[in-house]
Amino acid sequence: MGKETGFLELDRQDRTYADPRERLHHYKEFVIPHAEPALRAQASRCMNCGIPYCHNGCPVNNIIPDWNHLVYEGDWQAALDVLHSTNNFPEFTGRICPAPCEASCTLNIVDQPVTIKSIECAIVDKGWENGWIVPQVPARRTGKTVAVVGSGPAGMAAAQQLARAGHSVTLFEKNDRLGGLLRYGIPDFKLEKDPINRRLMQMMAEGVVLKESTEVGVHVSVESLKENFDAIVLSGGAEEPRQLTIPGAEMAGVRLAMEFLTQQNKRNAGDDELRAAPRGTLTATGRHVIVIGGGDTGSDCVGTSNRQGAASVTQIEIMPRPPEKEDKAMVWPDWPLKLRTSTSHEEGVKRDWAINAKRVAGQDGKVTGLECIRVEWTDGRMQEVAGSEFTLKADLILLAMGFTGPRKQGLLDQAGVALDPRGNVAASVIDYRTSDPQIFACGDMRRGQSLVVWAIREGRQAARAVDEMLMGSSELPR
Repeated sequence: MGKETGFLELDRQDRTYADPRERLHHYKEFVIPHAEPALRAQASRCMNCGIPYCHNGCPVNNIIPDWNHLVYEGDWQAALDVLHSTNNFPEFTGRICPAPCEASCTLNIVDQPVTIKSIECAIVDKGWENGWIVPQVPARRTGKTVAVVGSGPAGMAAAQQLARAGHSVTLFEKNDRLGGLLRYGIPDFKLEKDPINRRLMQMMAEGVVLKESTEVGVHVSVESLKENFDAIVLSGGAEEPRQLTIPGAEMAGVRLAMEFLTQQNKRNAGDDELRAAPRGTLTATGRHVIVIGGGDTGSDCVGTSNRQGAASVTQIEIMPRPPEKEDKAMVWPDWPLKLRTSTSHEEGVKRDWAINAKRVAGQDGKVTGLECIRVEWTDGRMQEVAGSEFTLKADLILLAMGFTGPRKQGLLDQAGVALDPRGNVAASVIDYRTSDPQIFACGDMRRGQSLVVWAIREGRQAARAVDEMLMGSSELPR
């Protein structure tokens, strides 16, 4: 695969980014892609590994060495075919996936992994530019009907695969636009929304019926779906946010990250303020912002706050600061725990770790600060450090502490399907079937909060399971 001596001749050179001083003035993507000769050179670094660990590192099991080799040879259209054989939406993963495949790359042993994510993104972008990506309309229709509830990456993948198998598919979305987390949870500067719109147009041409502003469990009952569809796929995500349960958290200046991010995405889409912010405008402009939570959602809040003109941004995390570099001998090819600095962090933020929030300080119902204490971790147990109390100045606190599982009201209450001990919909990865044999579940609603690439994988696998149930067998790939 690639050039046999490529990894010896060339160092890793990934995509670059626009200067923070420029990109903070807009919400557009700011990645600067490689020109084709540089991409082909980087693809040549893919080694002829005896065991390509990148396959295992990638949740959708992308056939990475094959399309790297095809890019090296300049056969971009064949590379696109190989890429699409395992991933319905590589333009999403090529932009926002944390690339566990690169962590598993053999060359990562010396911190020089192949630029897999950049090459993946370049392949699919070239496919769209050249008109190679067209609707795949099935040659025959089965007469079977499937309802997919939730239009995030899991629901989109399931709906597209089922439509290509010849079934009549209706994709339901409670929000006013389809795309789920991709649409409203991820800022435009990481993922602009044209790639989503393009895929939805493709899916419509393949026969998928799109139903936005239609919440199953509210506007349409689950019983009605069971009467009118042969199968139902639940792909509604893990939307129940982890709450801050300390004194003062009820004040108006303590808000959920998703509300904050969704409002800005809606503004970017052209919505007026009444539609973008029905509960009232929420912006960081001129405010001292504290983001609680050190993950990707917290990072997105940092980048959005800086673009809105925050007076200051501080991000805190209850877990200890990770090491700068992982112990390769201990963790490779598994995903390493190490310090990760995002492009949003590079734009300006104060970060701190091993901090527990104790009380939201306020005056006349308005947030003025956050009282905290430092903690130590020993054998996985947290201990507060006596005498380490301090107060951070704040007038806006954004909660980015993750999600506890799917919302139960409406959809799941009506479906009556069994839940696992964590509160997710119980369904195995063998057949994705719930306790109701007509209902399947996939993505974050089944596995809990996870990555977009895992959602795509589960949507594809659930589609195959539904197809097998409806037809007795399936030619859809897992």
